[in-house]
Amino acid sequence: MITCFIRYEIDPFKRDRFEQYARAWGQSIPRNGADLIGYFGPHEGSANIAYGIYNIENLAAYEAYRARLAVDSLGRENYEFAKRERFILKEDRIFLKNMSLPHGAFEKL
Repeated sequence: MITCFIRYEIDPFKRDRFEQYARAWGQSIPRNGADLIGYFGPHEGSANIAYGIYNIENLAAYEAYRARLAVDSLGRENYEFAKRERFILKEDRIFLKNMSLPHGAFEKL
């Protein structure tokens, strides 16, 4: 299992649009094969940084998921919404593996 972390730089004056975008992914991402942890937007501190986080089996599963997402009606609509409204200024994506599992188990090195 790998976790995709998406870091967004958003227009702080269009946070409501990012929130709408995040809610739409909350529907589309799970139905297309990824385990959505959530979308997180500014609350305190920086007003222009947000994150999307989800788990997926591996990079091959990610590629298949992205293909499904591209033809999903809500996914396509959401991509177009972001493009039209221009509230995402920058997007970075990284895949990480959870190295602390299983949590709570400790073995001396």
